Amino acid sequence: MADLQVDLDTTAEAGDLDRPAERTPEPPPISEPGPEPTAPEPPAPDPLRHARALLAAHPVADGYSGLPWALRGLPWYDLELGDSAVDADVPRLRAGGVGAQFWSVHVPEHIPEHIPDGITGDRVLGATLEQIDLVKHVVGGHSEGLRLARTASEVADARHCGRIATLIGPARAEAIGDSLATLRALHALGLVSLTLSGTSWAGPQGLTPFGEEVVRELNRLGVLAELSGASEATAHRVLTISRAPAVFTRSGARALRDAPANLPDDLLTALGAAKGLCLVPLAAEQTGSSISEVADHVDHVRRLAGPECVGLSGMYDTAVAHPEGLADTSRYPHLVAELVERDWSDDDLARLTWGNVQRVLRGADFAARAARERQRQQATG
Repeated sequence: MADLQVDLDTTAEAGDLDRPAERTPEPPPISEPGPEPTAPEPPAPDPLRHARALLAAHPVADGYSGLPWALRGLPWYDLELGDSAVDADVPRLRAGGVGAQFWSVHVPEHIPEHIPDGITGDRVLGATLEQIDLVKHVVGGHSEGLRLARTASEVADARHCGRIATLIGPARAEAIGDSLATLRALHALGLVSLTLSGTSWAGPQGLTPFGEEVVRELNRLGVLAELSGASEATAHRVLTISRAPAVFTRSGARALRDAPANLPDDLLTALGAAKGLCLVPLAAEQTGSSISEVADHVDHVRRLAGPECVGLSGMYDTAVAHPEGLADTSRYPHLVAELVERDWSDDDLARLTWGNVQRVLRGADFAARAARERQRQQATG
């Protein structure tokens, strides 16, 4: 028993009595659920960045440049490096996302300091030939940045080679006089567009029978009929009989600004029905003094004629004043950004800048091929 008692009453190890009894840990308190973490808001879209990205894929085909006449009066220029004496040089064309330009060979009707009685008659043809020669000389001397083109495929080829396509025209119809042979000669030299106004056969009363023959010959050659400044009677008749799309290279909406070359709503509607093209000018007198006002004209033309019938015409290196913010060709992205903010789709913007000009050039080429095929079939019986 003594031994059993000793086993039952063994002395505790030193410190065992001071150690607290082990306790089961309590579970942590249940916290109330907090608000769900929110994802950071995406950055606001940058319309200007969007515009520049779009122009990298669909550059501007600028419908009217006065550069040939502007260069005529300069003793020296370098368009590759940049020239402050003009509105459009290669660096600024590239900065503005311009892939093609129509270089006007229009001859001013009045040059008081040089020819007080104006350039008329045979002088118009001679001056036009000089302008065409100048265009070829300038483009040849700046071959790293510019390339001559006359068809949609040549324009696309120039772009793919990193060059800005240069198209010759429009020219004044007075240059051909009453001669289809002169028209054919100008086309052989590279002319792609002829303005049908200011002649006896394309006047306020519309086209004469010879004027209609001119339109048919333009279609056969693949030269665009250009109608800015033409009478409404002439414009409506050309839209009716031309087998190729007709073009207004510098016309806004008369409903917004009553300028002579701007188009009334009924003519814009007829233009849309004929699948022609209205190139809205960046000219303060015609389309307003701000980017927003220019965009209003572009919106109006798109609404009445359709998104496939509107384009842009810089009117750079001409005598016109430009809207604020559109001083030179590098500023095109700012106009496109304004349209981005107006919720234009990328498809419509691509048509506006590049696609619609390519469409009418393809249309002119198709009409020319069809006309030549009809002639061949008639000749072979």
